[in-house]
Amino acid sequence: MNRLAVSALAILLGAPAVAAPRVDVVIRGGTIHNGADAAPIVGDVEITGDRIVYVGPTRGTVATRTIDAKGQIVAPGFIDAHTHPDTYIRSPDATQRLNLPWLAQGVSTIVIGVDGGGTPDVADDARTLTASGVGTNLVPFVGFGTIRTRVLGQDDRAPTPAELAQETSLASKAMCEGAYGLSTGLFYAPQSFAATDEVIAVAREAGSRGGIYDTHQRDESNYTIGLLASTREAIEIGRQAKMPVHFAHLKALGVDLQGQAPQLIATIEAARAAGQDVTADQYPWLASGSSVDAALLPRWASDGGYAKLIARLDDPVMLARIRTEMTENLRRRGGAESILLTSEGQPWTGRTLGQMATLWTLSPIDAAIRILRAPDKAGTGPAGVGIASFNMADRDVDLLMQQPWIVTSSDGSDGHPRQYATFPRKYQVYARQRQVISTRTFIRQSTGATADLYRIDHRGYLKPGYFADIVVFDPVGYAPRADYVHPRLPSVGVKALFVNGRLALSNGKTTGVAAGRVLLRPKPSDCPAS
Repeated sequence: MNRLAVSALAILLGAPAVAAPRVDVVIRGGTIHNGADAAPIVGDVEITGDRIVYVGPTRGTVATRTIDAKGQIVAPGFIDAHTHPDTYIRSPDATQRLNLPWLAQGVSTIVIGVDGGGTPDVADDARTLTASGVGTNLVPFVGFGTIRTRVLGQDDRAPTPAELAQETSLASKAMCEGAYGLSTGLFYAPQSFAATDEVIAVAREAGSRGGIYDTHQRDESNYTIGLLASTREAIEIGRQAKMPVHFAHLKALGVDLQGQAPQLIATIEAARAAGQDVTADQYPWLASGSSVDAALLPRWASDGGYAKLIARLDDPVMLARIRTEMTENLRRRGGAESILLTSEGQPWTGRTLGQMATLWTLSPIDAAIRILRAPDKAGTGPAGVGIASFNMADRDVDLLMQQPWIVTSSDGSDGHPRQYATFPRKYQVYARQRQVISTRTFIRQSTGATADLYRIDHRGYLKPGYFADIVVFDPVGYAPRADYVHPRLPSVGVKALFVNGRLALSNGKTTGVAAGRVLLRPKPSDCPAS
C-alpha cells in the first residue's frame, strides 16, 4: 500500500514512478551468513542469471521465483576441499552425474584430482565433463602420482634427467590448461618411491604459475618418517617450490599418534609465523578411509605393480617378511576390529577384518592377504579393498578444527559415510551439539575461507557480482543420515541449493538440472597461446 501511495503521489506531482526491481529469484527473509567472518543478517538474496545482484534488507523486489527462507539459514554453497567423486561425475548415468551425495549436503563446488590422482590432461578432461554435464562445480588439480606413473610406471627408482624433464613438462602443461596446483599422495605407492627433490622439481612448475601444493603427506602416522617429519617435508617442498602448502585431511593417525595434535599445530604455526602460506582441510570423523593395501602392506611390496605384489606373496621368504610388517601396521591401526571393510558387493562388505578372520578361520593378516589376492576386473590391482579405519582421537579432531587455517573437506570416497554426510555432521555434532566451533565458523570454514585459499574466483561469498552458488538449510533439520553401517543415505534439511543461479536441489530432491561447471584457472602469462 505504501508503494502504491508513493507511485500515485509521484504521478500527481508529475514525477516518474520508480519501478520495483525485477530479478529471476529472490530468497526472502532468511538468516544470511555471507561467507565472511561476520555476524549474520536477516534479509534477502537476489539472483539474476548466474549472479547474485543484491544482498540486504527486503526491498520489494519482483521475482520470477521466490524462496521463502524465513527461519532458514542462507549461506554460500559449501565448497568441499577434498573429494573422490569419480563414481558419480564420470558415471554413464546422467542422474548419477548430478552428484547427489554432495548436493544433498548443500555442496555446490568440489575439489578433484587430489592425493596425486589428477590427470595432466586438464583441458581434455574439462571438455568431457562439461559435455556430459555434472551437478556441482569442479576445481581440478594435476596429480603427481598420475604424472609419475605415466613416466616411470610403478617402479621404485629415481627418474633419469630426461624422465624428470618429462614429469615437469606434464605439470607445466596441466597448469597452462587450468589446474589449480599440484596434488600429491606421498603415502601411496608409487608416489612414496619419490625422493623429496623429485617432488620439489615437479612442484616448482606449478608454483611458478601460481599453483598450490596440496598434499596427502608422506606419513600421517609413524609408518616411515613420522607425522612431524612428514609435515616439515611438505613445508620444505612448498618453501623451495615457492608456493602455498595445503595439507589434505590433516590428522594424527593411529594409536601411537593420538594426542599429537598440539605438536602438529605448532609445526604449522612456526611455518606461518615465518611468513609461509600453510593451510589444511579436515573431515569431522574419527575413522579415516583407506584401503587394505595402503593401510597394511609395506610399500616395498608394491614395487612394480600388482603382478609383482602377487609374486612376492607367492614367495614363502617374501611372504614371511610381508606378514611381519603387516602385523605391525595392523597394530598401528588399532587391531583387526578397528578395520571396517567398506567396498560394495564383496563377501566382506560391512564386516570388520576381525570378523572375516573368524569366518574364514584365519589370522587377521592372512584374511587381509586373502582379500588382497582377489583381483579387480582389469587384473591390475586388488578388488574390494576399501576400509574405514577407526584410529583417531576426539581431542585431536577438536583441536585441529578450532585452528583459523582449517577448512572443511569430506575426503568423500565410496563406502565411507563422509561421502554423504560430512557437512551436516560437522554442523550438528561439532557446532550445535558439542559446540567445538560456532555456526559462523562452520560456515566460514565451508565457504569463503575455502574459496580464498584455493583462489576460486567470485565464489564462496554472498556478494553482488559473485556467482549464485547458494544453500538454504533448516538450522534444526539439517542433519546426516549416513553412518558406517548405512554409508549411502543422503543427508536431509537442505531446502534449496542453487548452483550458478540454477536450482539444483529443492527440498532434498534433485531437480535434474546439471548446473555445475569445471572452474579452470586463468592461463598463466608464460603459457603458450592456444
